[in-house]
Amino acid sequence: MLGTVAKQLKSHPALIPLFVFIGGGATMSMMYLARLALKNPDVSWDRKNNPEPWNNMQPDHQYKLFTVNMDYSKLKKDRPDF
Repeated sequence: MLGTVAKQLKSHPALIPLFVFIGGGATMSMMYLARLALKNPDVSWDRKNNPEPWNNMQPDHQYKLFTVNMDYSKLKKDRPDF
């Protein structure tokens, strides 16, 4: 299969940017899904030792990928301890 793709790319060099951008987009989407699975407080991988990880989050912990005009270091705790 890879030999066929390489043969097509040699005969049609205009397809090279298409393969580069499709491959880059697929790689970035898989990296984002992995980040969501590993860093998001809504996902619980260890139900036995930490069944509710969202209750252990500190108010100054940034778990979003990108926020506009938000300084997490200045936030105060405004919720009860469970």
